[in-house]
Amino acid sequence: MIKSKHINLIIALTLLIAVVFTTVFMFNPQLFGIVKESAQPEYASKVFNKDNIISMDINVDEEDWNEMLENATDKEYISCDITINGTTFYSVGIRPKGNSSLSMVANDDTTDRFSFKIEFDHYVKHQSCFGLDKMTINNIYSDSTYMKEYLSYDLMNSMGISTPLYSYADVKVNGEDWGFYLAVEALEESFAYRNFGPTYGMLYKPESMEMGRNDKDDNQERRNVQPNNEDQGNAQQNNEDQENIQRENGQQPFNPQQGNFGEKMGAEGSGGGSDLKYIDDDVDSYPNIFDNSVFDSKKSDYKRVIKALKNLNDGTDLEKYIDVDEVLRYFAVNTVLVNLDSYVSNMKHNYYLYEKDGQLSILPWDYNLSFAGFQSGNASSAVNFPIDTPVSGVELSERPLIAKLLEVGEYKDKYHQYIQDILDDYFNNGKFEDTIDKLDSQISEYVENDASAFYTYEEYLKGLSALKEFGKLRAQSIEGQLNGTIPSTTDEQSENQDKLIDSSGINLSDLGSQGGMKGENRQPGNMPDMNVMKKAQDIIGSVDDSELTEEQIQQLKDLGLTEEQIEMMKNMKNSNREGGDTDRNQRPPDDRAELKTNSDTTAQNTEIIDENLWIIGISAVSLVISLIFVMTFKRKRVEQ
Repeated sequence: MIKSKHINLIIALTLLIAVVFTTVFMFNPQLFGIVKESAQPEYASKVFNKDNIISMDINVDEEDWNEMLENATDKEYISCDITINGTTFYSVGIRPKGNSSLSMVANDDTTDRFSFKIEFDHYVKHQSCFGLDKMTINNIYSDSTYMKEYLSYDLMNSMGISTPLYSYADVKVNGEDWGFYLAVEALEESFAYRNFGPTYGMLYKPESMEMGRNDKDDNQERRNVQPNNEDQGNAQQNNEDQENIQRENGQQPFNPQQGNFGEKMGAEGSGGGSDLKYIDDDVDSYPNIFDNSVFDSKKSDYKRVIKALKNLNDGTDLEKYIDVDEVLRYFAVNTVLVNLDSYVSNMKHNYYLYEKDGQLSILPWDYNLSFAGFQSGNASSAVNFPIDTPVSGVELSERPLIAKLLEVGEYKDKYHQYIQDILDDYFNNGKFEDTIDKLDSQISEYVENDASAFYTYEEYLKGLSALKEFGKLRAQSIEGQLNGTIPSTTDEQSENQDKLIDSSGINLSDLGSQGGMKGENRQPGNMPDMNVMKKAQDIIGSVDDSELTEEQIQQLKDLGLTEEQIEMMKNMKNSNREGGDTDRNQRPPDDRAELKTNSDTTAQNTEIIDENLWIIGISAVSLVISLIFVMTFKRKRVEQ
């Protein structure tokens, strides 16, 4: 029997443990394997409800709108009011976005169908769309099916990858039909909080040297919103560490050097870190990563990334420095999708790098050129894209994030298993075709009436048939590569062409490809083939800021390029030199001149944290009162 003099102490210790447990549980439920339903923000259901089409009306001054469109490559924000599914948000920032797609549209006088970035708190501090700080609406460029990006994110999400939310949007401008778009959650604070909680880590959007150089304005703002990490508490003391961040039919095997569109622009040999190779310990050696930081960052943050890259490239302590399982899942999906406008090509972009506690993972972004829309050569090379050398225009060793993992037998087996899971759960059971049919029933009417469509409705229907056929043949090839009946590397496929899946019935241009738009003279086939494009880029790439000489122009014409194509390629180069699409360097007007501080996260995040603090506070006060009562209460003896 416990003596009375020990009861008070035991009760006090029990209550103290309860207080500590409650505090830890409320702030970090993930430590107990619990994800609260309330962790999904309001915008997940109110905006990105995939069962519905987003209704979006942009109300904007006509003069401002037309000026922005006329100077789209400047990517300057203007103010507008946006009504989303009946709710209006005032003084919202909007601007054109994109790289080559932006240049293509800007140089086409028949369309102004740009993609746009929408930032809800650009002019009004703390404003959000049901907790969402920023979104993009993508113009579905180079995609006759309207589904490439949607299906790509759907597959990423089904494989457990932290994926941005996405949904179709019917967009109007000042009440007039503008176009049918795909809305996508931006990878910024609200995304990070939704996926990783309030103690989320650092996020970067690596770009190659010639890509992504001027589109960094809102990142400059947002990087002053520092997430909680091990350095946050010492932000002021570490002031000296603060960095000033200013940065398409025949049968033939796949050829990794084929189709180097954008090679000069991608600047494969330029280094800079976006290939995730370890260079040295100098932060300045990795401008293509650290100059594209999404959040406020410091030298100590960069050092953690560099240390992880060194261990990755050395192949040491991989599971400590790389989220191996997540990365294998990502590349399994990316390989199945034949998504080459990404890390795996000479472009080495269109991905996000997430770092938490020194461990790296990779997040998906920009999939309008998936399903072999970029550098895929022909239908055979796309359908039979090798799963064990899943790169384009480069050697596998040039992409250490996948190469180093595939060197480990256990990891390669797991990668193969994830690819098999994708086949079993998404293709072989009919889900892929069922999803296409379901989406078609949902969006068909919108596509048919799309006011600014790049493709005709007939091309859309033709594209859907081609997409289904591509998925079927791609799955057959992968199945054969997994069981050994079809070669799974580039070299093996080159030596065993007779074993490849026959894809002569597919025309990749039916799916839409880079440079492809609707109508006469706007098909992908109207663009020069990849070898011609590469030669043309060699000529244009030799020119710095000066104009092309008559001799150079004649050389380009001798290659078969028209004056319009020459001008388009020049403008693409200039746009890529100036910048890509990771906002920065713009400043809000005077009413928003003050940069955000650590406490200035989205309103959604603040509300959730405040709610937790109230619960904890009330619980703590109640427990303290109980503790005082127990410690001071004198029990009366009961006489027998």
